[in-house]
Amino acid sequence: MSTTDPRTPAPGTANGTRRPGPVAAGDWTPWPEGLAETYRRAGYWTGETFPAFLRDRAARFSEATAVVDGDTRWTYAELDRRADSLAAGLDRLGVAEGDRVVVHLPNTAALLEVVFALFRRGALPVYSLPAHRRSELVHLASTAEAVALVTTDTHAGFDCRPMAAEVREEVPSLEHVVVAGDPGTPERGTVALEELRAEPDPLALADPDPGEVAFFQLSGGTTGLPKLIPRTHDDYLYSVRASADICALGTDTVYLGALPITHNFPMSSPGFLGVLHAGGTVVLSPDPSPATALALIEKERATLTSVVPPVAMLWLDAVERGSQAERDLSSLRVLQVGGATFPEEAARRVTPVLGCALQQVFGMAEGLVNYTRDGDPDEVVTATQGRPISAHDEVLIVDEHDVPVPDGEPGHLLTRGPYTIRGYYRAPEHNAAAFTADGFYRTGDIVCRYPSGNLVVAGRAKDQINRGGEKIGAEEVENHILAHPAVHDTSVVALPDPYLGERTCAYIIPRGAAPTRSEILAFLRERGLAAYKIPDRVSFVDSFPATAVGKISKRDLRGTTDQSGAQ
Repeated sequence: MSTTDPRTPAPGTANGTRRPGPVAAGDWTPWPEGLAETYRRAGYWTGETFPAFLRDRAARFSEATAVVDGDTRWTYAELDRRADSLAAGLDRLGVAEGDRVVVHLPNTAALLEVVFALFRRGALPVYSLPAHRRSELVHLASTAEAVALVTTDTHAGFDCRPMAAEVREEVPSLEHVVVAGDPGTPERGTVALEELRAEPDPLALADPDPGEVAFFQLSGGTTGLPKLIPRTHDDYLYSVRASADICALGTDTVYLGALPITHNFPMSSPGFLGVLHAGGTVVLSPDPSPATALALIEKERATLTSVVPPVAMLWLDAVERGSQAERDLSSLRVLQVGGATFPEEAARRVTPVLGCALQQVFGMAEGLVNYTRDGDPDEVVTATQGRPISAHDEVLIVDEHDVPVPDGEPGHLLTRGPYTIRGYYRAPEHNAAAFTADGFYRTGDIVCRYPSGNLVVAGRAKDQINRGGEKIGAEEVENHILAHPAVHDTSVVALPDPYLGERTCAYIIPRGAAPTRSEILAFLRERGLAAYKIPDRVSFVDSFPATAVGKISKRDLRGTTDQSGAQ
């Protein structure tokens, strides 16, 4: 039982403040009209919008299975009907066209229902990850001026409801918390998702400008907390359609969503959106562990899935010499690996061990996506991260002075194109550094490009840790550690790891007596930091090595011995 009557529209204010309204023109950077017209003439931007996306596919693939979540199996028509019903419920709740809503849900059918209902209402999803906690959710909701947070009751043993109530209290604009599952003890402003599904009468389909912002994704958070990435209907749906074409999706595609599908990779590369575009079936896995995911591949006869390198290596080990050796994976045609560099030796094991083709994917939520292609030579598939989607993807590889480097030489990757953003949301100072004056995005990746156009990722220029595909901004974690009263200074760095690629190490200069590692980790958990951002290792040191200009040398710090003598 909720304390908010879902049939009573919410007032036009949020906790005494004005509603934020639609995304203002000055808060994001659209493409210059000349380029936009070029992309329209090329057929990239077709004017399709997300409110119409599902309605069109439901008409074309009505009785085909759209989504499978355990025992739940919805056809395209049923998903479309549920989106209608929930959109009407959101309208009664007071969610208006242009409102932002933070979506904090695991891989469930409800996630697809919620997202398409928001699109149908004309509201803008703000995608978060299931692992996010209070710190991240407060930041996202505050930055977006979200009016609602949609979360679940519990996930992976964590009760999300008390956290959601805390977020609501901290964010002035946040009027509502919607809970999928049991809403628990009634809280002011909390409503069960089930209550919002009751309205049978659909709303009129929202009709937004396809060139306007459709939703927000998250940056990797290289400096502090993540930035919001504004994606438009035109640019994102182009990448979805092009990805589906490159990956040869069809009505017989059965895609296993093993990673959290609010990540850009399993959302659109080609991800669940690409599969729905093509009329295929999306099977949702609650986690990517070999025992769970490989069983679903066998049971649902999945043909395609996407994972990060650590997960791929766990699957390879489990099938080659582990508990999953007897699984029938013969339906699997392609394993996509992306999110981090896939070691070549591991890449060469995929086909012999799993019996499927490998496709490497290298992309970013800001835009540019690269794929190896069917028919590429083995050395391209196993040793490169592919080439861009579009003929209009402009790629520059430059040195530290923005001078282009020859093919085969490592350099900084800059890019612009028909689906790469021109700026982050409400971040003018950051945008001045992250984008060139003529609109190229500085990705922070160090890559080599070969005459074939294929890229090889050599590393990161930004101070970011890539822990098994999860991007961690060192500065964000450092700021949390510095709040501990026994910490004088800290520096968080990446250490190599054979499975995760990188793991985090927090070097700490204590203030007086050093706290214990357990005290530091408990402190970070109490501050609501996501579990994957909690340092894997904590080392206490007397001082930090410095560069010639007095900055902390993180390269030298990685070899520092802590006060206990451990490395």
